[in-house]
Amino acid sequence: MSNLSLSYVVLGAYVSVGNLRYLFFLLVALLYGAVLFVNTSLILVICVNRALHQPMYLFLVSLFVNELYGSSGLFPLLLVHILSESHAVPAPLCFLQIFVIYTYGHVEFCSLALMSYDRYLAICRPLQYRRQMTPGKVLVLVLVLWTYSFLKVLVTVSLNLRLRFCGNVVSLYCHNYLVARLACSGNRVNDVYGLCGTVLAVLVPLAPIVFSYARILRVCSGGSRQTRQKAVSTCCPHLVSLLNFSCGGCFEILQSRFDMSHVPAALRGVLSLYFLVIQPLLNPLLYGMQVSKVRHIYRDTLSCKAMAGH
Repeated sequence: MSNLSLSYVVLGAYVSVGNLRYLFFLLVALLYGAVLFVNTSLILVICVNRALHQPMYLFLVSLFVNELYGSSGLFPLLLVHILSESHAVPAPLCFLQIFVIYTYGHVEFCSLALMSYDRYLAICRPLQYRRQMTPGKVLVLVLVLWTYSFLKVLVTVSLNLRLRFCGNVVSLYCHNYLVARLACSGNRVNDVYGLCGTVLAVLVPLAPIVFSYARILRVCSGGSRQTRQKAVSTCCPHLVSLLNFSCGGCFEILQSRFDMSHVPAALRGVLSLYFLVIQPLLNPLLYGMQVSKVRHIYRDTLSCKAMAGH
């Protein structure tokens, strides 16, 4: 294949598994349903309860919306191709999937960075917290991080559309790096922007994360037992989420950029999909179970609905 632009992309990682594909379809559908349910229900609980209209919970709403957004960029197409005999994806749909998945990743990391700074203010500057982190400021920060992520990935996808392609086979889903490797020859503008974009995507969110936790650790080391307990209870869900997303991102980089032919295909698929599948399910469960105020209001809301049903 050698043309000026892609007409379709073939997802080459799908293998024929006979009737087991119906079992895989059911499992993936249940997983997607669980992601939709837990994220949507927690968004509704936070939105309808004024007691949760605080900066921390507004950041959580943005995070849960992003989980729904990213999951919808993967699961529907994944379900279609599990049952389909043909694994060709029209090029516009492929580039749309790239756009959604990459903006999801950017928004996720930036959201975790903002939440780390929010935790720093709450623990290290509790008296100034309400003045420095108002709901209005939170909304502005969330709007900025979504706009920044959309524009950054839009430029990336637009640059790829200009490439001349000599192949059309990728893995389980449309991945920007793998699609760019299909180009007949390198493009200096794409290479420079890709390198700069990767550095910015890592360093911009990483800076406030490192700063915030360095200050939190400093305060905890010289603080009281109560201060340390507060820091652990408020930071634990965020740290678990951050570590899980970082590990998932590393798995995805390993399987897409290095020769993993010696690794079983099933394991390569898990490494490829990990951060897109586990993170959207982990975050709402993690925060719903660990943040006491959310957990209690969520339980009370469900109890009221159950009583109303009777």
